[in-house]
Amino acid sequence: MFGTYQHSQLRLETNASAQQLAAALTQTDQLRQWLWPQRLSQGLPQHLTPGLQFTSWTGPVAVQHQVEQLVPNGIRLTLSQGIDGFHEWSWGHGWVQSRLEGITLLPLNLGQTFTLLRLQAFLRQS
Repeated sequence: MFGTYQHSQLRLETNASAQQLAAALTQTDQLRQWLWPQRLSQGLPQHLTPGLQFTSWTGPVAVQHQVEQLVPNGIRLTLSQGIDGFHEWSWGHGWVQSRLEGITLLPLNLGQTFTLLRLQAFLRQS
């Protein structure tokens, strides 16, 4: 893989409940809404499950995701192609945290910040 090793960890305070956050981060219909402009693979099940593989695209850049772990207050995704690394989400009542590490040419911190802002805006509308 080309690129540099990057890591970023961001935490966001929100008025959302742990159940709202879990739904936003594990239900594919909700993911499609707030992840825009990223696109997700077609034909995904309603809920993410361990072992599930899917692709997301930001413009022409594809990132392959595999759900490695799914627990009541967290999910860990292994990433490959556009980013070789992992993305961990954890959440609780009133907060969500994103930890991202990988080798890539993409600016991870910028993309992660934009993603969290999109999630925050989505949760305000819910």
